[in-house]
Amino acid sequence: MKNKRIKFISLLATLSLSTMLSVACSQDEAKPAETTVETVEIKAMTGKELTAQNSDKKKDDVLIIDVRSPEEYKAGHIPNAINMNVDELEGRLDELGNYKDTPIIAYCNSGKKSGDAAEILANNGFTNVTNAQGVKEFKYDLVKYDDVTGSDFQALIDGNSDIVLVDVRPAKQVKEEGMIEGAINIPFDEVENQLDQLPKDKTIALYCNTGTKSADVAKQLESLGYKNVVNAIEGVKEHSFTLVN
Repeated sequence: MKNKRIKFISLLATLSLSTMLSVACSQDEAKPAETTVETVEIKAMTGKELTAQNSDKKKDDVLIIDVRSPEEYKAGHIPNAINMNVDELEGRLDELGNYKDTPIIAYCNSGKKSGDAAEILANNGFTNVTNAQGVKEFKYDLVKYDDVTGSDFQALIDGNSDIVLVDVRPAKQVKEEGMIEGAINIPFDEVENQLDQLPKDKTIALYCNTGTKSADVAKQLESLGYKNVVNAIEGVKEHSFTLVN
């Protein structure tokens, strides 16, 4: 009888150990696998550095975003900068889908809102983000016309009859390569001689090869009193515009 009791106790101990091991294994399997989250370092940039980066030779390597309100942007912004208000940025990230690995430079008045914007970008998979010195901290040369990406420029001109679409590339290049449908050709060095084709009560939408010459024309028109000028920062060499002869 004593032997049977010992065997029974031994069996209970074995079953208890087995149950404990089973529970432990189940708990281990239930634990989610540990993942490593890569933290993107947000860089800082002075106004002098941004001005150098925004030169004709280097501007196409980055995307500059003014994260202030549309009213502040329209009152004066850094050339080649598009406008995306920080309060709307998270809801508009899909518009920046093609720029995940492009160096993005954000700026505002003081660096506070652009810092918030930089964090939003870094937390959403953008790999190269910089917060630049604000327009109230550095004396940038500001412009008042609108700068937009190639895709936003295309959306603007599609079916819009209240726009004068202008290709400012040389006439010879336009003849060889064609223009965006509906555009007129006014070469960048002939603008003042053809102002009669550019009514001030219309929106003037400008493009070229890379956004450089069209920006020059935008500044020229701004100095002549034009209020509604839009420049494509990505020209026909950078964005997939359809050209027709």
